Amino acid sequence: MTTLFISDLHLSAERPDMTACFLRFMAEDTKNIDALYVLGDLFEMWIGDDEDSPFLQQIKQAFKTLTDSGVPCYFIHGNRDFLIGKRFSQQTGVQLLPEHCIVELYGKPTLILHGDTLCIEDEAYQRYRKKVHNKFIQWLFFRIPLSRRIKIGEKFRSKSSKNNQMKSQSIMDVTQSEVVRLMQAFHVDQMIHGHTHRPDIHSLTVDNKPASRIVLGDWYEHGSILVVTPDGYQLETRNFDTNQQQ
Repeated sequence: MTTLFISDLHLSAERPDMTACFLRFMAEDTKNIDALYVLGDLFEMWIGDDEDSPFLQQIKQAFKTLTDSGVPCYFIHGNRDFLIGKRFSQQTGVQLLPEHCIVELYGKPTLILHGDTLCIEDEAYQRYRKKVHNKFIQWLFFRIPLSRRIKIGEKFRSKSSKNNQMKSQSIMDVTQSEVVRLMQAFHVDQMIHGHTHRPDIHSLTVDNKPASRIVLGDWYEHGSILVVTPDGYQLETRNFDTNQQQ
């Protein structure tokens, strides 16, 4: 009995080493598991379900193979791929979840989320997030031709990278009070999220009781996986193929 969690892969055609590691993970690590959860930023950029490059077809097929085998797969949007929609879900069998979701992990209610909503001290990002999650703005964006959307996405990606370089590490990390507030609101003492790229298992106190916050790692230098069983959980890594060209 095993459930796997991943996030912040930031897959792109420009990183074949990362893609190869992910495909190997999907072929080898997901056999006979209870479920796979992807907590956002599966892709470096997603500009609409109508994009269907050979690279994306490869990723979609990996998920389709998994879900066709009977393993349920769930996805929470990240800040890079919040535009993933129903067509992707239909093509892959991946089930889309709300941004905050409670799951039962072998009898343990657990709050799962991408994690960007926890970084409330990054006020500029939160303002940006509110705008791009506006349904009307998204409707207008999807009316733009695909080629133009790709250029817009690349421009925003470059701008985001530059902005993050100017921000302090503390601002881009979670706000502890927001972590506690959410755990209290959802009546849980266990949380799993990604986004910050700082894999760790944190102990904290919520309502005078011990609690845990598990942070998933990114896939920039190696694969990062959270393995959960009825006996507990463990953060693990998967090495890239050193013969794979970057």
